[in-house]
Amino acid sequence: MDIEERALSNQTGKWIAGIAFTFFIALLGYVLAMVPGFDHVGQLACAIIIAVVYRQFFGYPEAIRKGITFSSKKLLRLAIILYGLKLNIDVVLHDGLGLLARDALVIAFAILFTIWLAKIMKADKMISLLLGVGTGVCGAAAIAAVAPIVKSKDEDTAIGVGIIALMGTIFSIIYTLLRPLLPLEALDYGIWSGISLHELAHVAIAAEPAGKDALAIALLAKLGRVFLLVPLCFIFIYLMKRKNKGSEQNARIEFPWFLLGFILLSILGSYVFGHSIPVADSVMQGIYTVTTWLLTAAMVGLGLNVSLKDLRSKALKPLIAMTITSICLSILAYFIV
Repeated sequence: MDIEERALSNQTGKWIAGIAFTFFIALLGYVLAMVPGFDHVGQLACAIIIAVVYRQFFGYPEAIRKGITFSSKKLLRLAIILYGLKLNIDVVLHDGLGLLARDALVIAFAILFTIWLAKIMKADKMISLLLGVGTGVCGAAAIAAVAPIVKSKDEDTAIGVGIIALMGTIFSIIYTLLRPLLPLEALDYGIWSGISLHELAHVAIAAEPAGKDALAIALLAKLGRVFLLVPLCFIFIYLMKRKNKGSEQNARIEFPWFLLGFILLSILGSYVFGHSIPVADSVMQGIYTVTTWLLTAAMVGLGLNVSLKDLRSKALKPLIAMTITSICLSILAYFIV
């Protein structure tokens, strides 16, 4: 083996090591999520916390940067594509059309209100925008989809995902505590949860105690918001091109091709798999599990870019803005159920 081949082999080894490192941290997040207290936070948030803590104590593992970057970029896009299988377009179009208008209102309110609050509070614009998107649409997946379009830094994306995961968990627990006190029928409570909580997992946590019917309508309402992620991304593409029109930056706004994969798998999952092509539930569940691990490993890659020193100065005001938005969104959703 000559020097050039050795160098290539060494680089490949470091690339594999970087990917393996993100999955190892994802595994630690999975284990931590089993600990009482952290079980409500979830694997994704636990893994990001571990990644951020690692960065503060040991620094960024520069030797395996390429592999880590591959996880945070390529694996992230693959996770979003696979996430499309969770969206049943047929169910949304047949049973959820009445909810789509409310979903659209919720998304518009969450994004615009968060941006407005951020402007008043002089909060970090990019993190606030990502938090508005995550609050309005579907948490981490929405932030991950929009981030490359709006040219978010990896650090800002990781901060946004971490905050959404944490606050969404807190709100879902609060919802379960409020349920017995609210004058809402089970189905109305399900709709309220589905159109106002942050992630699919948060909706499931909050709606499940109200019964199967409440959980079903809650997830349907949430799927409507996931459905609207695609047109929202195209709106951001248009706005970014318009903002950078005539500048060199405009040429660098690449079309997010992974969205086409998201749409394709949504169509296949809705009309092909389980219909013309039989697919066992265990297989689909396996794909969902792989999606979760890919997304977690990708978020670890992003979390390793976070500096706590910057987090304190950049994230506090966006966190406050997002919390206020989430509270107002819950109130708005309550009155439009």
